[in-house]
Amino acid sequence: MSDEKNQEKQDLQERIIALIEDILGVPVGTITLDTLIEDVEEWDSLMHVTIIGELEEQLGLSIPLDDAIALQSMQELLEKAGCV
Repeated sequence: MSDEKNQEKQDLQERIIALIEDILGVPVGTITLDTLIEDVEEWDSLMHVTIIGELEEQLGLSIPLDDAIALQSMQELLEKAGCV
């Protein structure tokens, strides 16, 4: 994969993480590639739905509902968003 493609994926990952931290109202750096959703107190089921909706609305990322419901980690979310 080209360096340019890798940079695009890296940039998208950073935008996704920043958006999620903003939605959850948590400090920058709280969400990482290794974050498990269950470990983030603010990330409840309502916030999960909000996050999936905002990813689609603000970044144009579409994650199928069945996949979105099954997400357990940032790594999985980023894989479904196509940026891992």
